[in-house]
Amino acid sequence: MVEIKSDEISAILRQQLTNFNASADLEEVGSVLQVGDGIARVYGLNNVRSGELVEFETGVQAIALNLEEDWTKGRRNIIEQFNLSK
Repeated sequence: MVEIKSDEISAILRQQLTNFNASADLEEVGSVLQVGDGIARVYGLNNVRSGELVEFETGVQAIALNLEEDWTKGRRNIIEQFNLSK
């Protein structure tokens, strides 16, 4: 039978834990309600600020221009203009 050495196990665990990177990224996601004439109306981006750059799933980037408060639900609706310049 193989003898288990606690010193070897401890050394292996220490080595693996020193290389462990416990980082997390937080992303806020909204829902597109309406799109037309290069403007998208988005619901659910509660922490976005005017002039902030946002990105859609397709990779299209947009600038938040108008923050409208939705009084019925206490949430913000965002109107964003697509940034189509290259």
